[in-house]
Amino acid sequence: MHYRSSNDRVLQASGVCLNPGAKKAVKARQKGKRRMVHGRTITVSTAGFSDIVDISGEVQSTVSASGIADGLVAVTVIGSTASVTTIEHEPALVEDMKELLEKMVPRNIRSRHSETWGDDNGFSHMRASLMGPGITLPVVDGRVLTGTWQQIIVVDHDNRPRRRDVRVQVTG
Repeated sequence: MHYRSSNDRVLQASGVCLNPGAKKAVKARQKGKRRMVHGRTITVSTAGFSDIVDISGEVQSTVSASGIADGLVAVTVIGSTASVTTIEHEPALVEDMKELLEKMVPRNIRSRHSETWGDDNGFSHMRASLMGPGITLPVVDGRVLTGTWQQIIVVDHDNRPRRRDVRVQVTG
């Protein structure tokens, strides 16, 4: 039996669905409900060298503008030398995080990438790979669900100031 989860008619005709969420989405569309997707790209200026920038306000603003009450928000930085995560964004912890990243992957670590390309930013690629480019958080009652002291941050690991594009995508 052949079926594609992206084709509602095939799912309906077969009565078989490997993905329970897809079947639920088909039923919702049959009742006139639509899944919504809303996104925007924000630009963040950074100083490089694991500079940490709080983007919580911009993410919440995007969620609010979406009109989506319950769902998910994905926050992803575009590029291979930056990361998105959460932290309590206060000066002492920001410095602790920078020190930890420097201990884990020092900026003067030998890197074949840096030797090959001469850009001396191999460490920034390694840091970004360890942390990852993005996160997904729940949206409940039109608000990003985070803890009281939890902020969403961009960490730019590159060895120079940059302008980073961050995609914020809300689904629900």
